[in-house]
Amino acid sequence: MQDQEKTQDQTEQASQIPNGNEREEGAQAPGEASLEQKLATAETRATEMQDAYLRAKAEAENVRRRAQDDVAKAHKFAIENFAEALVPVKDSLEMALKLDTPSIDALKEGVEMTLKQLTAAYERNRLLEISPQAGDKLDPMKHQAISMVPSEQEANTIVSVLQKGYLIADRLLRPALVTVAQEK
Repeated sequence: MQDQEKTQDQTEQASQIPNGNEREEGAQAPGEASLEQKLATAETRATEMQDAYLRAKAEAENVRRRAQDDVAKAHKFAIENFAEALVPVKDSLEMALKLDTPSIDALKEGVEMTLKQLTAAYERNRLLEISPQAGDKLDPMKHQAISMVPSEQEANTIVSVLQKGYLIADRLLRPALVTVAQEK
């Protein structure tokens, strides 16, 4: 029993002696203060980064929304320039109809002037005619062969144009309708 008491006394004494790993309450090791400062700095930076992220996300959303609005307006008003070019053509036709006693020469002159206005409107808006000549090679990207006819011309060349075609900004709007020479 004395051995047990001795061991217990030694344990109590050892627990009362501070070693290098233990410290008094309220006292901090030199490295802990800098760890708390680093944690505070890291938390501040994290908050700043989150704020910057939210701002960037909002800005990206605004840019996307503005781009959608711009595309919608472009679709809505895409024909505006073409319509502005056609208004004078309509005005000319209405003025021709208002004449009380038009002569054939006056009507012909008015129609020619109106056609010039319409042609100018087409050119300003990059609407180009496809009007192949007899003997031209058939281009299936611009011409539509309606029929093949016997001819003295080389095979697959245009014999006659039934209807002009149109390109708008290098894109086929309507192919030219043509008849093509048949193989001999």
